[in-house]
Amino acid sequence: MNQQYPSILLEKAVGEFSKLPGIGRKTAMRLVLHLLRQDTATVEAFGNSIITLKREVKYCKVCHNISDTETCQICANPQRDASTVCVVENIRDVMAVEATQQYRGLYHVLGGVISPMDGVGPSDLQIESLVQRVAEGGIKEVILALSTTMEGDTTNFYIYRKLDKLGVKLSVIARGISVGDELEYTDEVTLGRSIVNRTPFTGTV
Repeated sequence: MNQQYPSILLEKAVGEFSKLPGIGRKTAMRLVLHLLRQDTATVEAFGNSIITLKREVKYCKVCHNISDTETCQICANPQRDASTVCVVENIRDVMAVEATQQYRGLYHVLGGVISPMDGVGPSDLQIESLVQRVAEGGIKEVILALSTTMEGDTTNFYIYRKLDKLGVKLSVIARGISVGDELEYTDEVTLGRSIVNRTPFTGTV
């Protein structure tokens, strides 16, 4: 049975909110009604923050992390270890690893993992830019910190094949993380230990 809305504007707003991941129409309705109860300045600030984010946010030209500038704060920090690069699937994973306070190197954000079922191939990811970074020299170790899923392992192997002859050390985070777990949902202690206790990547699962 379709929900009857007293206002077309309300129905449209609920429809837009329900497009967000994990937001059903009931939750969308609660969010919209909450905003309606706020003063105009609060709602305008909320809306403007999203518009400004979309218009002005940048992606780091080095690692592809979200940034307010051309080069993100991590890549621009001279105190970070530029000889080590941690390869992650997405920006949330950067935040997860940073929260462990166990890693002081740089990152490379792929923007996903290889998943033929979802139509995602190597060319859809930031893999070639990783190869270029390594080929330019200065990087001694690449840590593969992708989720322990079939797609993550497939991407690990593909990157291994691309970097194998470039003379860089390849390692993978320790399997303290259960197979099938998403990196961003792993607790900080386990993730931190997995980074510290990383093992050489041999190209086999």
